[in-house]
Amino acid sequence: MIEIKNLHKSFGGNKVLRGIDLTINTGESIAIIGKSGCGKSVLLKHIVGLIMPDEGDIIVDGNSVTNLPKEKLYDIRKRFGFLFQGAALFDSMTVFENVSLPLVENNYNFTGEEIEKLVEEKLSLVGLPGTENLKPSELSGGMKKRVGLARALITNPEYILYDEPTTGLDPVTSDSIDELIKELNAKLNVTSIIVTHDMFSVKKTAERIAMIHEGKIYFSGDIEEMLGLNDPVIKNFVKRTGF
Repeated sequence: MIEIKNLHKSFGGNKVLRGIDLTINTGESIAIIGKSGCGKSVLLKHIVGLIMPDEGDIIVDGNSVTNLPKEKLYDIRKRFGFLFQGAALFDSMTVFENVSLPLVENNYNFTGEEIEKLVEEKLSLVGLPGTENLKPSELSGGMKKRVGLARALITNPEYILYDEPTTGLDPVTSDSIDELIKELNAKLNVTSIIVTHDMFSVKKTAERIAMIHEGKIYFSGDIEEMLGLNDPVIKNFVKRTGF
């Protein structure tokens, strides 16, 4: 379980988070939504300790993430997989090298043969068997997202964080990524946190929605409840997404 308590964050004079309170239950799939610049990705980076808050706390399974020594923060981070916006693959590396990077960089005690087996397993899981020797330049946008997801899964995380997983993809590819996220949630029994402004994706992948507005959680509940509210902020957001 992740508990976010009274989280505040400013950049210069810009107050992005103004007291976020949110509990994410173990095993659930939750979408964090809101207009561009509202702090969705900033919140995601706080959860894994990539950014530290000005005020407030984040507690992961009883352990505070804020102000931890580097070694302990590293131990918590190992429990998370992160699919970056745009997949964030290294162009000079093969698919194999990109996917195996967390194991190599973080000194996991695996043999070369074990790493090869893990990479093969994760690529098959995301529907890309046999692509180990390809370079990112040889991949479509959807394939890059899948490789990024294989990398996020390589350490067998308990939590998977998705930062705009369908942004920049055509509708057919977006739908295939949504189906993959849904399938992985069921197969792996992980906790999924999906940052997105794509309401079509939200409907397919998330059990619950948390909407950020003016730096706080404006709404938390399921999509049917959200769409049933006669609220101008929610109605305007949904309309602007084209949902």
